[in-house]
Amino acid sequence: MSVEAGGSDGRSDEALLEAVAGQDRGALRALYERHAPWLVLRLSHRCSDRSVVEEAVQDTFVAVWRKPQAFGGTGEVPAWIWGIGIRRLIDVLRRRSATARRFSLPARRAEPSAEEQVLLGVEYGDLAGALNRLSPELRAVLQATALDGLTMREAGRLLGIPTGTVKTRLMRARAELREALA
Repeated sequence: MSVEAGGSDGRSDEALLEAVAGQDRGALRALYERHAPWLVLRLSHRCSDRSVVEEAVQDTFVAVWRKPQAFGGTGEVPAWIWGIGIRRLIDVLRRRSATARRFSLPARRAEPSAEEQVLLGVEYGDLAGALNRLSPELRAVLQATALDGLTMREAGRLLGIPTGTVKTRLMRARAELREALA
């Protein structure tokens, strides 16, 4: 059971999730205080728009509140929260992009960052098709490391496989993607 620094609640992350499942708002607050700071920091490395990051973090903890039982008990709670957070960031970017197109709102900057383009490209275009053609095992490793930003060891813990297997699958996934996108 992991207990992270931050916040005054001494319960483990897993115990806090159990309490959230029982509608304990204090437990959600403790999880937020413990994990929101690093989540904001990591998402900020992927998106330069602070309001987008803040919206994604809020959406992440709303998802934790609504479905804490989605944590299957395997892996670490922070890795699970990170997976939700990065998907929420992509959702917010997609929504804002669609809204801007729909209402012809002026963009805040002329070009989206390279990271934002890649994140959006995961959902659309050649990259999406190439990712969908990967086997589920290769896709999961690629998502955990390249898209979610986890280390090899974190990805291994999250996926329940050895670090060496993560490295091998990542190498195979990259080779298949290169071939598909060439």
